[in-house]
Amino acid sequence: MVTVRETTGTDLSDIQRLWADGDVMKFVGFPDGLQETDEAMERWYQWIASARPRVDHYSVFDDGVYCGESFYEIDPDHGNTAALDIKLFSFARGKGIAAKALSYAIEQAFQNGASKVWVDPNPANAKALALYTRLGFERKPMPEYLLQCEAPVSVYMELSHK
Repeated sequence: MVTVRETTGTDLSDIQRLWADGDVMKFVGFPDGLQETDEAMERWYQWIASARPRVDHYSVFDDGVYCGESFYEIDPDHGNTAALDIKLFSFARGKGIAAKALSYAIEQAFQNGASKVWVDPNPANAKALALYTRLGFERKPMPEYLLQCEAPVSVYMELSHK
């Protein structure tokens, strides 16, 4: 059974392990994983906790086993659009877990004021592109403000609130 819940401080070691996995992080530019100190993880978590509900992070479990994360961040300076993210360990992929976890983050973002949500997957990540398409995301031109800070190879996809 898939459980998606708001991340707490007790989840930091699981997230740290997720981010350190090169297979998880390869499509976001860290093929050897992202090595974060305990102190850096605590600072990151304090940022999340202090920014809720404009920003939130969720820990994802399957039958009680930690398997990944989902996240949103609403940008009030650009029409309350919300960036989304999801990452799962390889053992959790292909089981519908990502769809449930991302759907939960989408629902929470909209409940907390997002006008639309967007993702910017690496074009080589065919499974992510397929997931986003199944969830109703549509490819669109990347907004100008994102072109200044996003990798030019990203695919921009968005989903509007129904």
